[in-house]
Amino acid sequence: MQSTLKTLHLLGVCLFIGNIVVSGLWKAMADRVDDLAVARFATRLVNLTDALFTAGGAALLLGAGHAMAGRHGGIAANPWIWWSYAAFGVSGLLWIAVLVPVQIRQARLLRNASSTIPAEYKRLARIWSVAGIVATLVTLPPLYWMVARTV
Repeated sequence: MQSTLKTLHLLGVCLFIGNIVVSGLWKAMADRVDDLAVARFATRLVNLTDALFTAGGAALLLGAGHAMAGRHGGIAANPWIWWSYAAFGVSGLLWIAVLVPVQIRQARLLRNASSTIPAEYKRLARIWSVAGIVATLVTLPPLYWMVARTV
């Protein structure tokens, strides 16, 4: 059972961190092209991959990680577990409070655009990039702590 939980947890980590890194870079590069069709495609795909891989990975890593935390004395018994939860929570809050609403707003703007990318989309893209970088960076220390089991 322990090996299954570890495998599910690692799969969740790979899906979650892999998708936020790749999607973030991919969308940022697509936004630089300044082409309406490319922006529409990128926005649609980022929304889809977030729903499938970011959310799915988060569910796997949280579920399996929480199940394994009990075997290490629980969340409060080890600082590395507590700090990992906190970092994951910060990333999740940024995703729910900033990134997803911005992505939805950008998709609506692009749906109604006729020939050029609206200025509001570009303004939101800058917010999305900054929030996305922070949401990604805070997930990296827990990756180390998971391996080193120390804070």
